Amino acid sequence: MAFLTDDNTPVVWRGPMVSGALIQLITQTAWDDLDYLVVDMPPGTGDIQLTLAQKVPVAGSVIVTTPQDLALLDAKKGVEMFRKVNIPVLGVVENMAVHICSNCGHAEHLFGEGGGEKLATQYGVELLASLPLSMAIRMQSDGGKPTTVADPESQIAMIYQEMARCVGARIAQSGMGAGAMPTITISDD
Repeated sequence: MAFLTDDNTPVVWRGPMVSGALIQLITQTAWDDLDYLVVDMPPGTGDIQLTLAQKVPVAGSVIVTTPQDLALLDAKKGVEMFRKVNIPVLGVVENMAVHICSNCGHAEHLFGEGGGEKLATQYGVELLASLPLSMAIRMQSDGGKPTTVADPESQIAMIYQEMARCVGARIAQSGMGAGAMPTITISDD
């Protein structure tokens, strides 16, 4: 949506409008030859998640959480929703797991510790990655070059790359990777 609005224009849509935009994006975009299409969704179990689950052949979901209890409650609901609609949960990613002080190197778990691992264990899935709270990630992303592009040999980039390898392997093992995208249909109406 960022390409259709400017920085000051809010997108104030009710659920059906968002769902319609998602389906239009998925089915009426001339996607190149994709290996994967990753859809980053807001936390929760709302209209957009349900629409995606019901209308698009989804190979799997990755649950992203932060370690604090409140975020884990939302993540659990996400796992339960995907299980209810028969979409495999490929694993859990814990974001903002630890902060490393750039001055002294002290590691501090600002938002709690081990929440992603507990969630993964509870649901019998793998903890795919534990990402630090890092100013570099924020600055590189804000600058339009995510860490894997800006600093591909960094420790953080290696975490992202390993996570991507694990997700790709799980999708390949499930057999859902090839042909999962809907075909583009053009109507004369």
